[in-house]
Amino acid sequence: MLRSYVVCSTVGPMRTRPRALESDPPSSRRRSNDPPLLILTSLAGGPKHGHALLKDIEEFAGVKLGPGALYGAITRLEERGLIEPLESEDRRRPYEITAKGSEVLADSIAQMRELVRVGQARLKVASTPRMRLA
Repeated sequence: MLRSYVVCSTVGPMRTRPRALESDPPSSRRRSNDPPLLILTSLAGGPKHGHALLKDIEEFAGVKLGPGALYGAITRLEERGLIEPLESEDRRRPYEITAKGSEVLADSIAQMRELVRVGQARLKVASTPRMRLA
């Protein structure tokens, strides 16, 4: 799925983690500005061509992708069957998300929700004043 791309675009494991956790799948370290994830999110709202994808992603995520990042990710997503091109009568080539792409996006969103849940819980623990022993 997206794992081979994510390996190239993730933050490596911190050495403060136990070594046993360093074998976690790369998707558990996915960044929220991964081009494939942004493209799938955009296409979940309906088919779009490249320029429309760039504009939509910048609008909803505040991320400005370059053409190389966009079209490289589109190629990989298409190869994995997560998006597919639609017929077009002009030079612009619209894409749509596939059922498999929707499943991958839903899984990614669930993983991000869990990350948010854990992060918020830990921030609450970290911000709670601790009693000092004399």
